[in-house]
Amino acid sequence: MKEEKTIRYEDISKKSEPPIVYVIQEIPGTKEGRPRINIMGAADYGKFKFLLTELSQIIFSPGPIIFKLRKELAKYRTKDYLLLTGDPAIIGVACALVSDITNGKFNLLKWDKQERKYYSIEIDLYQKDVP
Repeated sequence: MKEEKTIRYEDISKKSEPPIVYVIQEIPGTKEGRPRINIMGAADYGKFKFLLTELSQIIFSPGPIIFKLRKELAKYRTKDYLLLTGDPAIIGVACALVSDITNGKFNLLKWDKQERKYYSIEIDLYQKDVP
């Protein structure tokens, strides 16, 4: 007798969606076609999604940038990554928004200058199992 296997749609749909690497800001020089740094190594972790242009800044009115980031990061999942590029104030806001979405659990990609590659860092702001 042949054993029947069942496949749930939820299992297929979750596995088929690869992680997304959310690049907070375009790399300086992108508009001229000569980005100053090469981030292609981060593509090993997922498909790129650029959130803001290279010239975006928070100066006097953070509202519009926060609104745009909230919209762009709304579908962030715990298997996705943040690539921290650009204005430090915007990086801080993006991390705070993702933390709200995921209850403090998210992934960052960090560049290692010596090894010349990206490493994944898992953040868990509310870890209860560490003394």
